[in-house]
Amino acid sequence: MPTPRPLLALSLTLLLTAPAHAWVPQLDETSAKAVIDSAYSRRDPVPTYLSLNLDVKDGAFVAGKTAVTAFDGGDACLADWLAAPSDFAQGSRPLSVTASGQADGLFFQAQAARDSFKNLTVKDALAEDAAKGRLPAGQLRVDLAVRGLPSEKARSAYLVRLKGKGGQLLAPARSTYVNDFKQEGGTWGGTLVYYFEPLKAGLGATDRAELLLRTEADTSCAYSIPLDLSLFQ
Repeated sequence: MPTPRPLLALSLTLLLTAPAHAWVPQLDETSAKAVIDSAYSRRDPVPTYLSLNLDVKDGAFVAGKTAVTAFDGGDACLADWLAAPSDFAQGSRPLSVTASGQADGLFFQAQAARDSFKNLTVKDALAEDAAKGRLPAGQLRVDLAVRGLPSEKARSAYLVRLKGKGGQLLAPARSTYVNDFKQEGGTWGGTLVYYFEPLKAGLGATDRAELLLRTEADTSCAYSIPLDLSLFQ
């Protein structure tokens, strides 16, 4: 069900007044200039994405001990993951999570323009033609790298939700895959991509969201991964 237009407009207005490094649901002149100047090395880098390394080293997540918690199935689910991250008998394992928005798309556009010896202006960046190459307003992209899938088809069995204010669980607006899936050692790995509309779950630019996921395995195990939207633009 679409978000009512007046509510969406109000939400975007409020979110765009957030700190400079908060997630930007819709680029404006100020945020676009910061990203472009960053791509051209005219200013300090602007973080346009948040990435969490979920690889396991010495019995702990590289991203920190609070990078993943058990949402369902109990602490044994997490203990098994940490004890044997390469044992896929109980299902595949996430390797990393990366969240990004419109600003990240603009950074790549500005970088491509620079590499082509062109100058990308803010006006051109906010024009309709350039905007078509980025996420729609209000969308958040989440890339989930996984390994240990029993088949390439099993990637569609992943269940992913974004937990918003009041415990609301938001399903992806759409999902797809990166063309990097390959088979190694009898199992499959690659990157799953999900597109969310956080505003519909009451999440603002500086909020902490939770990414909830269940792998393809037929178990009760589900995991929660915190995403701090204030850490990237």
